[in-house]
Amino acid sequence: MSGRIRLTLGAWAATLTAACALLPLVKPATWIVQAAFLLGVQAGVGAAARRVPLARPLTVAAQAVVTVFLLTFVFAREQALAGLVPGPEALDRFAILLRQGGDDIARYAIPAPLESDGIRLMLIGGVLIIGLLVDTLAVTFRSAAPAGLPLLALYSVAAGLSDGSTDWLWFLVAAAGYLMLLLAEGRDRLSQWGRVFGGASRTAGGEQSGAVAPVRTGRRIGVVALGIALVVPLGLPAMNGGLLDSVGAGAGSGAGGGGTISAVNPLVSLRDSLNADEDQQVLSVKTEMPDVSDLYLRIVSLDDFDGTTWKPSRRSITALPDGTFPTPVGLGPDVKRTEVDTTITAADWYAQDWLPMPYPPSGVNIRGNWRYEPLGMTLVGDHGQNTRGLTYQVKSLDVEPTAEQLASAPEPPASIRRDFTKLPDSLPSVVASTARKVTEGAADPYDQAVKLQDWFAVTGGFEYDTQVQVGSGSQAIARFLKDKQGFCVHFSFAMAAMARSLGIPARVAVGFAPGSPQADGSVSVGLRDAHAWPELYFEGVGWTRFEPTPNRGSMPSYTLPDDPGSSVPDAARPSETSSAAPSATPSARESCTPEQKKLDGGCASESPQAALPTDDDGPKWYAILAWALAGLAALALPLAPMLWRLRTRTVRLGAHGRGEADAALYTLAVWQELTDTAWDFGITPDESQTPRKAAARIVGLGGLDATAAASVHRVANAVEQVLYAPQPRPTAGIADDVRRATAGLSAAVGRGARLRAVLAPRSTVRVVWTASAWWSGVRERVLAMRPTWRKASGQQG
Repeated sequence: MSGRIRLTLGAWAATLTAACALLPLVKPATWIVQAAFLLGVQAGVGAAARRVPLARPLTVAAQAVVTVFLLTFVFAREQALAGLVPGPEALDRFAILLRQGGDDIARYAIPAPLESDGIRLMLIGGVLIIGLLVDTLAVTFRSAAPAGLPLLALYSVAAGLSDGSTDWLWFLVAAAGYLMLLLAEGRDRLSQWGRVFGGASRTAGGEQSGAVAPVRTGRRIGVVALGIALVVPLGLPAMNGGLLDSVGAGAGSGAGGGGTISAVNPLVSLRDSLNADEDQQVLSVKTEMPDVSDLYLRIVSLDDFDGTTWKPSRRSITALPDGTFPTPVGLGPDVKRTEVDTTITAADWYAQDWLPMPYPPSGVNIRGNWRYEPLGMTLVGDHGQNTRGLTYQVKSLDVEPTAEQLASAPEPPASIRRDFTKLPDSLPSVVASTARKVTEGAADPYDQAVKLQDWFAVTGGFEYDTQVQVGSGSQAIARFLKDKQGFCVHFSFAMAAMARSLGIPARVAVGFAPGSPQADGSVSVGLRDAHAWPELYFEGVGWTRFEPTPNRGSMPSYTLPDDPGSSVPDAARPSETSSAAPSATPSARESCTPEQKKLDGGCASESPQAALPTDDDGPKWYAILAWALAGLAALALPLAPMLWRLRTRTVRLGAHGRGEADAALYTLAVWQELTDTAWDFGITPDESQTPRKAAARIVGLGGLDATAAASVHRVANAVEQVLYAPQPRPTAGIADDVRRATAGLSAAVGRGARLRAVLAPRSTVRVVWTASAWWSGVRERVLAMRPTWRKASGQQG
């Protein structure tokens, strides 16, 4: 048993060491702790099942069921029965997370953020699947060498995706774990498996040497497996984009002007800072723009909506244009525009791959390696380039369309309408119906857009709250429309989806809202100015900003009526996070008081992630342990009678008691197993009969054939021999006789009786009898002690 436990620990350690090769792919690496714990629970279930013992298929099935329960509790407990048992809703949740994980792999660069539940499910679920395969091969079926194949697959995937700078280290770690597993299995098993690689060595006399063969075979297995592990990653096809790109490989292929990129969530690197208690300055901006309340700094646009989240689509990138950028798509010559110079300085700690700029840019003067994405008119760093400590100049167009130009805009081109009005079938119908209701009576798409903006920002009764946990999934927007609480991500995502349902091309922009003017004429943009807003397309004007989030940023002047009595806020009103006049003191965000933090919305930290809000990072380890134990108990309770009988049968028919000293005990235990088995099949034992008459009764009532009947009588004869003979002697083969009798009893009854004999054996009532006898004995001993207590008490008096 100690060898099996060592092998179980070896399989656990080998899987965990191979999983370490995945650490460079995701940041932070705390997921490995959770995976190690869940892997340990899985291995513990296997060890317990083998200790019973269960049949090998049942052992694997028990581990698989517990693995599903664990994954359900960690990732889909809200949709599961009792938080553990997966149902249709939990399966849908897993499907959504796997799809989200696949999308995130294509979007994120290495290292990807662990905040992605989809990636975390793929990591932990993959490690548990590999762990189950390794444990099954190495421990349950005692074949450790083939267990290297799933370990090899795990390492090869990691090596094929990583940058290669530390592959040798993880290779050594994984190889060491595998070799320890081979060592733990033992020389005898290793020798049996190794004969396919080479025969055992022979001595001078021609005899095989069993001691040398396992060692040499083990070396051959190790060399072959490790050699494959080195060669396989070299043969993996090259993959570009997102997580499949190597770190530092650049945004595009080669040094020329081509290539593609899957845009990374532009605020992933800021996620922790966005939720910090104290604000920090991200950018310092000096601009010629007369009204800084319109100074939105755009990072990237999100145009692909799958019903769960908005994300950037895969885009072509080119070399940075020399001189003036192309005219923005859709912008006509009749629309008033003014070119504005803006100088931006990024903080030394702010490392953003995408360049924050006013939209639309007409030219950029910046040092470093930057590439241009034409559709979104954005710049992305190449070969590890980011904004840390950079100062750059941007020429941008301050576009000032009139309400008349927007209202009279012609139909957008078919390509724009096709790509930017897509909505998934999973989007709840309430989104489109609400959009139609809100915009009822609108004369044109522009009027519809303004009505949507005013409904969210002014008339709809929505509240701005950064603490709202709306959740994720296809129902998230519907829940937001019902609860009417959220922050910029919710408002921008909802308005863009509703605009698309009305046939208006829409996307979501992510960046920074106007910051706070300073005494030196600059504008300080802080973490809490991070923002998201919708952009709608109007032919002749192009992509046009709207502001549905209340108390954030400023509404564009072209969306405000000329009537001074309107309830719509003034377009010139700056963001509530900024001051209307220059100040010689630091930004109010930097001196946020504790009292302000307690106020609703005061000094709020906003995290406009390019995804709908999700749950927290997961349950605590002790909660997982408690639920895992509860799940094991719930699973073991209905199976307890079967497990007890399996264990009892193994003990009674085991290899003990074969000598003359305990022949009687062994033979009587085998006889009791035979009578209990007959009891399980409906033949109640009669303790008053002799072994010979009891055997005849079992044969008659059980309808046994000649072979099974002979086996029953042989066991009865053995019992009579040890009971009445002067010197009891062991009888060989009586355990096999019991097994043949059991097979005969099983063959003589129907399927229902066989299932009851296995799952609900009648003989388990002996457990109750034993417990009752134990309790009676305890009571008798307690009662027997009472006179002693009284006597001792009387003597003291």
